[in-house]
Amino acid sequence: MYKLENTKKPSTLLKSLLCVFAISGMLYANENTAVDGGKKYPVKNGMYTQYHVIDYKNKDFNFGRKATQDEINAWNVDVRPDGEGLPKYDTKSGKPIIGKDKKPIIAQGSVEFGEELYDEKCASCHGDFGAGGKGYPTLSGGSISSLKLQRLDPADMNPNPTGPFKTIGTYWPYASTLFWYIKDSMPFTNPKTLSNSETYALVAYLLSVNNIKIDGKELDYDFILNKANFSKIKMPNENGFYPNVDTPNDPKQGVKNITKFLADAKNYGIGTRCMKDCIKGKVSDLVLRIKHDLSEDANQPLSTKRDLPKAKDSETSSVGKTIYEANCKMCHGNKAIGAPVLGDKDAWAKVVKQGMKKVYHNALNGINAMPPKGGHPDISDEDIKKTVDYMVESSK
Repeated sequence: MYKLENTKKPSTLLKSLLCVFAISGMLYANENTAVDGGKKYPVKNGMYTQYHVIDYKNKDFNFGRKATQDEINAWNVDVRPDGEGLPKYDTKSGKPIIGKDKKPIIAQGSVEFGEELYDEKCASCHGDFGAGGKGYPTLSGGSISSLKLQRLDPADMNPNPTGPFKTIGTYWPYASTLFWYIKDSMPFTNPKTLSNSETYALVAYLLSVNNIKIDGKELDYDFILNKANFSKIKMPNENGFYPNVDTPNDPKQGVKNITKFLADAKNYGIGTRCMKDCIKGKVSDLVLRIKHDLSEDANQPLSTKRDLPKAKDSETSSVGKTIYEANCKMCHGNKAIGAPVLGDKDAWAKVVKQGMKKVYHNALNGINAMPPKGGHPDISDEDIKKTVDYMVESSK
């Protein structure tokens, strides 16, 4: 197991990266080739297909302008293991939001508020109390001892039936990763929409359902998490990772640690490199194998044609189709989730058998793991019904 957190990087690095660029139709290459998707193609007459190739060297680039401090603040949202980068205030466009008392609003959230948010925005995928949902990670439960269970070679006579049970409470070394991930990527259908206070509340709730204590105290409904007390969180598996790459006093030491670790094959194998005839027994006995030859698809000739198939005359764009593609496809287009999949005639026949009035009611008010309106309360009732009509008609 390895730590995901790496060496500390100064936030000022963003200042040299954040610029407004407007470069079009130019690729960097040498005199004879251009690189696209990891493959080299010939350059003829200074052109790479329809693109001009830059054939001179520039030492200094001065495109765009320097980013403002507010722009830097808006992009600089990473949170380090020691809590550096955690927001103190609720912000918008890089600026603190000012409250009625004309002071910046402190970013903070309670376990109780976090539970309300979780039930509204997260439970449909991750299950009640983080217990897991179809196709989405389980966030609570498990045990640190299960991390020692490693899947063996599937060709072995008795491979391990299960692997490690990794959840927030059993695996994650730092709570800072939890805050950063939620703020940047959740909820799945509408990322980057949570405020700093909402994120603190969700982190507090998820810590509570994983029975993680702060200063030896359990997190009750009234507990409020913010930047001031975040550093007191100590995750149960913080010391369960090796080699140590979180070396704030000497960032280079983290690199040395992992270099030393990887240099010793006994740390991740049997200590013997196999160069030929490595598989013992019949290759056909392997459970995991590639069934499709990818060489033909991977070596398609370069093309500049713009001739995507045109829509058939019978196909028309609709509100229902647009809403489905943007908001419903992630669940109703994935069999692993458990929702009736678009195009599955049998599944939708059972749904429609209840009567369209019932189907509309379920879509508007929620059913099983699906929240009301699929978690999109901003969509009108009429448009939700149009979306249902589209899915039903497309599955006949």
